[in-house]
Amino acid sequence: MTGDAGVAGRCCENGASMYKAYGDYESGNCYKMHLVLHLLDLPHHWVHVDILNKETRTPEFLAMNPNGRVPLLTIEPGVHLAESNAILAYLAHGTPLFPEDRLLRARVLQWMSFEQYDHEPNIATSRYYLHFLKAREQYAEQLAAKRPAGLAALGVMERHLAQQPYFVGERLTIADIALFAYTHVADEGGFDLDGFPMIRAWLDRVRDRPGFVPMRQ
Repeated sequence: MTGDAGVAGRCCENGASMYKAYGDYESGNCYKMHLVLHLLDLPHHWVHVDILNKETRTPEFLAMNPNGRVPLLTIEPGVHLAESNAILAYLAHGTPLFPEDRLLRARVLQWMSFEQYDHEPNIATSRYYLHFLKAREQYAEQLAAKRPAGLAALGVMERHLAQQPYFVGERLTIADIALFAYTHVADEGGFDLDGFPMIRAWLDRVRDRPGFVPMRQ
């Protein structure tokens, strides 16, 4: 069984317990985990965690992740993994989504670092102010400050995708999944993608992959 299963105790073929994935569907970082679980058809049980209601700050959750954040993946009882891109690397190990070739793997990590340091702090944070907090006026100064860097990040992506269909090589990798998560909802952070045709074509290619699931079901 794959997906938002209601049974937590089922075992996988290798005898290990089904993954337990903790996340909020509206979070792009959680969506990365959700998407790769479905693309790889990995049995899992999804546990919804409401970020705004501080459900990551309970003693029970902090015992699993002292940093108090989602996504969080329970690999087996007592073994937990945090941070979205670390989770992607773990789940995709040994699959085409995370190439074995040394240089290609380094390029995947390069783009995932770009996502964390250039893309997410501007596009995802702007989305948080507008979509989650509904506080455009309160964060007007911060939104204005983040806009040039967010547009610059989209420009880097646009120019790269003009040369190849995916971010690393000719096929989908977890670099694409990491960047897809917040790019496909960039408009919710005030970033219009109409001027980025290569990005929009790439988004469609990702959506066309077998096993793709949208952020909102």
